[in-house]
Amino acid sequence: MKAGVVHATNDIRYEEIDKPKADPGKVVVKVKYTGICGSDIPRVNGDACHYFPNVLGHEFSGVVDEVGEGVTSVKPGDRVAGVPLVPCMKCPDCQKGNYSLCKKYSFIGSREFGSFAEYVSMPELNVVKFGEDVSFEKGAFFEPATVSLHGLRRCDYKGGKNVAILGGGTIGMFTAQWAKIFGAKSVTVFDIVDERLDLAKRLGVDYGVNSGKEDFMDKVNEITGGQGFDYVYETAGNTITMKLAFKLAANKAQVCFIGTPTRELSFTVPEWENINRKEFILTGSWMSYSAPFPGDEWELTAHYFGTGELKFDDSFIFEKVPLSKIDEAFEMFKTPGKVKGKILIDSEK
Repeated sequence: MKAGVVHATNDIRYEEIDKPKADPGKVVVKVKYTGICGSDIPRVNGDACHYFPNVLGHEFSGVVDEVGEGVTSVKPGDRVAGVPLVPCMKCPDCQKGNYSLCKKYSFIGSREFGSFAEYVSMPELNVVKFGEDVSFEKGAFFEPATVSLHGLRRCDYKGGKNVAILGGGTIGMFTAQWAKIFGAKSVTVFDIVDERLDLAKRLGVDYGVNSGKEDFMDKVNEITGGQGFDYVYETAGNTITMKLAFKLAANKAQVCFIGTPTRELSFTVPEWENINRKEFILTGSWMSYSAPFPGDEWELTAHYFGTGELKFDDSFIFEKVPLSKIDEAFEMFKTPGKVKGKILIDSEK
């Protein structure tokens, strides 16, 4: 089969490798689309790849091609999304159902060959079926959608409250929609790009606030009656939005950092004192799994994509790039600000 193989930093090649086999308990999927994740970029354009040669790709959809001995939950022809985490299932964290915290895990598309290829192999538990009412493009967005839902639930989320989403990227847009689906009184997305705020409104969000404007707190006070937000979800991993979360939180609020920070972060004493004075709860979120594996985050994503309540906008996709030109896709990321949205790799071209 053909695959995009990473041989070294800045060296990803379209070449022929062996097609994986359907070993016992395994499923071979013919890949349709794979999204390039932010974590893939330093593995190709930097020094973060675990080993060479390697085949990355973990946000993918496709069709079951073969099943190994003992596989009963899927059959050839089924439309599926891939679940990339392969937990050990034996450690204390796995035994508690905290699969994201497993320290002996494998991961499809980083620690074992992934979906930047025509075919990919994985355990039976790592495929999630979806119906004809879900496109393969949406199927490639299951992983970020489940990350968003898992993050929402890291707080003791209940409907009827005011929710703030900091960051209008893909994770932010899905988190905002999950908050609406599960009954938020209002959802407000904060970003500094008006086009992202317009997208949020198209997706059903109540308010979009440009936090780059000096008077944005006037709008916050209008939305919340001067009380702040009951739930605050930071999705950008940005120093400014992480500090903003503390400012926007109401008394007794719950705050979750979903975004992954990329720089050192420090707080002034008055900034940090918010956590004392407001007595809000701060937590983090990592990946997208719960018991029984892989968790109902994945089942609910299939359901709500199917009903259309979890909306998908064409602007989520920046460009579709053939697998044969995967090197050109990663070159795009070397120009700051060029890629606005997800690049999907088309494994059939």
